[in-house]
Amino acid sequence: MSAATDITTGARQGDSPAPKGFAARRTFAIISHPDAGKTTLTEKLLLAGGAINMAGAVKARGENRRARSDWMEIEQSRGISVTSSVMTFEREGITFNLLDTPGHSDFSEDTYRTLTAVDSAIMVVDVAKGIESQTRKLFEICRLRDIPIITFANKVDREGRNAFEVMDEVEEALQLSVSPQVWPVGMGSDFHGCYDLFTNEYLYSSLRAGGPCDSVKQMTGIDDPALDAMVPEHVLTRFREEAELAREGYAPFDADAYRQGHLTPVVFGSALRDFSVDQLLRIVARFAPPPRSQPSDKGPVDPRTNAVSAFVFKVQANMDPNHRDRVAFVRFCSGHFKRGMKLNHVRSGKPLAVNNPIYFFAQERDLAEEAFAGDVIGIPNHGTLRVGDTLTEGETFRFTGLPSFAPEVMRRVRLEDTMRMKQLRRALEDLAEEGLVQVFKPVIGSNWIVGVVGPLQLDVLASRIKQEYKTDIGFEPVPFSTARWISSPDEKKLKTFIDENKMSVAEDRDGRPVFLPKGDWELRYARERNPDLRFDETRELVAT
Repeated sequence: MSAATDITTGARQGDSPAPKGFAARRTFAIISHPDAGKTTLTEKLLLAGGAINMAGAVKARGENRRARSDWMEIEQSRGISVTSSVMTFEREGITFNLLDTPGHSDFSEDTYRTLTAVDSAIMVVDVAKGIESQTRKLFEICRLRDIPIITFANKVDREGRNAFEVMDEVEEALQLSVSPQVWPVGMGSDFHGCYDLFTNEYLYSSLRAGGPCDSVKQMTGIDDPALDAMVPEHVLTRFREEAELAREGYAPFDADAYRQGHLTPVVFGSALRDFSVDQLLRIVARFAPPPRSQPSDKGPVDPRTNAVSAFVFKVQANMDPNHRDRVAFVRFCSGHFKRGMKLNHVRSGKPLAVNNPIYFFAQERDLAEEAFAGDVIGIPNHGTLRVGDTLTEGETFRFTGLPSFAPEVMRRVRLEDTMRMKQLRRALEDLAEEGLVQVFKPVIGSNWIVGVVGPLQLDVLASRIKQEYKTDIGFEPVPFSTARWISSPDEKKLKTFIDENKMSVAEDRDGRPVFLPKGDWELRYARERNPDLRFDETRELVAT
């Protein structure tokens, strides 16, 4: 790319003006295995985008600074992300909607729903550990939805595996063509900077080798003599050999192949030391796709459609502890929304006036005057909007593709103070609405049963109920191993099954019947005995 090119928009001098409206939106998620550096990278992207003035270490002891995207008390105390958060910022004419997802597998359902709202993703890989289990699972979700991925190979300032090993593992494990964009100049104790193979920029620290990146020098190529004076000979010789091999041995970057999900550009860097963060954001701005068509029950919805349409992919209760608020995260799919518009709430068939929409910056908020396809805004409400809801300006249809998964861990909720039953009921309703847990009311018995993907969710549930609802709870084991939604076109046969299995049947929060088997053998037996019934492991999240 020549010096006359605007790297953020991809426009050259004399080209048409930078994109506007939905074409200027980049809505992307950051996915990774825990501890790969996802939350640190999120903060540094916000810093590079001018959204914050200072990025503090995620686990900065003795300081009040914490990751802006991790706003819950349990996130700050443990240094992990347990809920998806949204941050919107602008840079050089491009509006970025960054969705930070939980890395821990126990919160994969929240992550999956978040991925329904993005058009691309950044996959963070620790160079010392490579592709880890949760990274692979999240990638498969992206592949199912044809979400293009940029790979950020993080922590090159620490001892790690050879860069070629990392590239080859990404290529083999994920079955993707890889195209190196930014290459490390040394690694670990020999780390001296990063080199942008696309722009021939050398990124380095003027303070010391391995220090924070604060300087960029334009080079004529990897053989530029200026590098000889800046990098030790043994490091530079190896870098030049590797960079040449990387250029020749891997696929050249192809924007179409990337957008179709066949190729991933690979950026080596260090989020902690600010290496390659700016380059990563530029790649997102220039090459990541603008808003794409979204699936609905009446066919794909084109972002160029004039009528406004949107769907709710997440609901968050109590983001502001001073108010019992409830905010719906809404992804716009078409049209030009303006504050004060009345939209059709498809589930209820009633108009919904959106008077106080907000842009998110983690826990902080700003009033949103308008939104285009690709934008994610919040709509404060008191239970009107639910996950799976569709909002339209005219035609009635519903967006599809938001699933709910069967839980893998089941527990009975024990209330420590029976006088706080009302608070417990409210807490479970709110947190089930978010998708943190699934709540089941047994046909026989009064105690609520909660279902989660992993045990860490139980810790989060207890912590949040204690902090936000001033109620102490505990958990007791139940004989059930999982849950299956049961249905049948023959209502009589469904009722007969429920009557014969009352000890193992409950209702979810929407009143749908759920079978609670004690193990795989009981589930298989129920299926064999009841061929006219469906036992579904997932259900479409369409609020009713």
